[in-house]
Amino acid sequence: MIRKAKIEDIPEIHKIINEFAEKGLLLPRSLSDLYENIRDFYILVIDGKVVGTSALHIIWEDLGEVRSVIVKDEYRGRGYGKKLVDTCLREAKFLGLKRVLALTYIPEYFKKLGFVEVDKRTLPFKVWSDCVKCPKFPDCGEIALLYYL
Repeated sequence: MIRKAKIEDIPEIHKIINEFAEKGLLLPRSLSDLYENIRDFYILVIDGKVVGTSALHIIWEDLGEVRSVIVKDEYRGRGYGKKLVDTCLREAKFLGLKRVLALTYIPEYFKKLGFVEVDKRTLPFKVWSDCVKCPKFPDCGEIALLYYL
């Protein structure tokens, strides 16, 4: 089941995100950042356990970002990641966004879902507001992709 995250889910979301960040698969998130952005998050719950996450963060009037797309290893290969991304894309469409960004170390995954690689320099400056806080800035190696709604 995929549902909106609640405050009580934050510790588990934090744990999952930072486990994957330690593997270099995505950027870490602080507890403070997660609490501030709880409304962005969806979680995948199986047998009462949080086993996946995704988030849709609004950047500008026509642009959102899919973030923190994770499915624990033992649940991968079952289409859950696609369902988490699709949930974010449905919300983006409902909100009236025209494009959804993904910044990722795994661009092939998002390309399979219909995202198209773009030059980061073509994105609005607002995108960089989180990047400048990152310890890997400016050379994080993430690839920018867009999905057009």
